[in-house]
Amino acid sequence: MTDDSSIRHDWTVEEIEALHELPLLELIGRASTVHRLHHDPNRVQKASLLSIKTGGCPEDCAYCPQSAHHREVELTRDRLMDPQKVVALAATAKAAGAERFCMGAAWRQVRDGKEFDAVIEMVEGVRALGMEACVTLGMLKPHQAARLAAAGLTAYNHNLDTSPEFYSRIITTRTYQDRLETLATVRAAGIELCCGGIIGMGESGRDRAAMLQVLANFDPHPESVPINALVPVSGTPLAARPRIDPLELVRMVATARLVMPASVVRLSAGRAALSREAQILCLVAGANSIFYGDTLLTTPNAGLGEDAGLLAAIGVQRHADVSVSSA
Repeated sequence: MTDDSSIRHDWTVEEIEALHELPLLELIGRASTVHRLHHDPNRVQKASLLSIKTGGCPEDCAYCPQSAHHREVELTRDRLMDPQKVVALAATAKAAGAERFCMGAAWRQVRDGKEFDAVIEMVEGVRALGMEACVTLGMLKPHQAARLAAAGLTAYNHNLDTSPEFYSRIITTRTYQDRLETLATVRAAGIELCCGGIIGMGESGRDRAAMLQVLANFDPHPESVPINALVPVSGTPLAARPRIDPLELVRMVATARLVMPASVVRLSAGRAALSREAQILCLVAGANSIFYGDTLLTTPNAGLGEDAGLLAAIGVQRHADVSVSSA
């Protein structure tokens, strides 16, 4: 058997697909062993997520209620928030124990000007509080990444979403290569990568393995890997997709842990639909971070009380105790 604990950057799709299709108990057992070698199994990081600019995005991502293309979605659009308000919300989060503050703007790409200046101010303000800062702003250019790095940005979120082969069935306004170039720009600026994907959009198991193969062959691996399950939203092209079997999410988390042993695997969108037991199984399989709060940008998330009960039940050490929903 291959040494599961080794960190590799030469995975094949076939190898990852074979892992993904292992008998579930063997897969979970192997992933849990690797997780314990690289991480404290009793630590689950809570990340706060705030929508700093909501709706009106020119991208046509089939899953996203913030796309301007999906006009039947009922969503209140909000302009970019005032930086002082964002920093004040971050301070409230820190007072309750939060370590990481994530901010998302519904943009296709970063544009220089007052709005980007405001984001820089937000990042500087969050970092001045002694917190990690993460943003997701779409595509960006090298000089913009350099400004974010100079402001102290900890991580930049830019997901691959799915495999290169399935991608055009989900998004047509931005290419896969566009995403890879943005990730390379972020890495070149010395900013950590937060990069994962979504399952349950109609992709095959091989597509899931192919997405993980791209991530696992980055050198170094992304420091943070969000694993999302589709949350079907009325008015989007994927509104009629059935929710995935929770065990599919467990498989994806476990496979991600095996191919990226040292990364933080974040159990992200879709968690609200999981039972407490299914969430615990994901944590056993290698997830070691959750987004904590009632919403994830614009879609429902597990409630604060539910999460407090979940973490109390398993007795994990708590990194952060607060989240901020969208404005």
